Amino acid sequence: MNKLVISGAPHLHSPDNVPKIMWAVVIALVPTALTSVYFFGLDALVTISVAVASCLFFEWAIQKYLLKQEPTVTDGSAMITGLLLAFNLPSNLPIWMTILGSFFAIGVVKMAFGGLGKNPFNPALAARAFLLISFPVAMTSWPVIRPLFGESAMDALTGPTPFGFLKEGIAQGIPLSELMPQVPTYARKLVGAHGGSLGEVSAIAILLGGLYMLWKRIITWHIPVAFIGSAFVFAFILNSINPEIYINPWVHLLTGGLMLGAVFMATDMVTSPMSPKGQLVFGLGCGVLTVIIRVWGAYPEGVSFAILIMNAFVPLIDRAFKPRVFGK
Repeated sequence: MNKLVISGAPHLHSPDNVPKIMWAVVIALVPTALTSVYFFGLDALVTISVAVASCLFFEWAIQKYLLKQEPTVTDGSAMITGLLLAFNLPSNLPIWMTILGSFFAIGVVKMAFGGLGKNPFNPALAARAFLLISFPVAMTSWPVIRPLFGESAMDALTGPTPFGFLKEGIAQGIPLSELMPQVPTYARKLVGAHGGSLGEVSAIAILLGGLYMLWKRIITWHIPVAFIGSAFVFAFILNSINPEIYINPWVHLLTGGLMLGAVFMATDMVTSPMSPKGQLVFGLGCGVLTVIIRVWGAYPEGVSFAILIMNAFVPLIDRAFKPRVFGK
């Protein structure tokens, strides 16, 4: 007797699968990777290679020898974790710290919870937070960038990131009107000619990847727009109250990890809400928390912590914005 076997919901047919989606995200990350290699040189290539290779190795080893599962490293998810982890690191970070971050991302944050689709927090961001708390000096030591075409080596920038420089100056009582002429122009921020982590320097490269993912329908507009929009509006309100101590909203958007976080981190399918309304709330929370941490927190960067905090609220957001059952 033949039995009719029905799989679990949802009962939708789609040509997409996990490897296809993951490798499309890898393609979307290519412009940012190329930009980082241009500005940070061989060190960037080494950091990216080590992060990707170690993430692939740890996932393969844990699945094969600890979980006794068929390794799934070819699905692209571990490679994305490696790329995003590298993009959240300075190019001169010691190799052993990069490997330690990969182990934390894959072994602790991802595989300890059951693997792909089961981790409550974004693995790359959690690893960045772990490294930042454990090795604050190494994680905030920024190398000299390569000059743009037509510039001399004297035009290359080093030291703190533009946002870190501004926040340090504000803490010393220096008004922003005196500090702003000393930071890179908006044009340099757009192309990536300023200090920072590998993947946060070029807003244009990040936006190109985001547009590709929107075109491929891998992500929707809800989280990036809510994230960027809420951060911009909140920063604009503060800047309007006192422009000498609260940084311009455009600086918030174009420096630090806000663009990278809004496009590639907060939109992680596993750790973000499922419904459009829930995604808007999630993005709103990320944007507001980012500005709060940046303005009043100890670190000049708040994107990682903001997204991780909102990751913890995703089950509650999904419950609050649960779609109505069909027919009810």
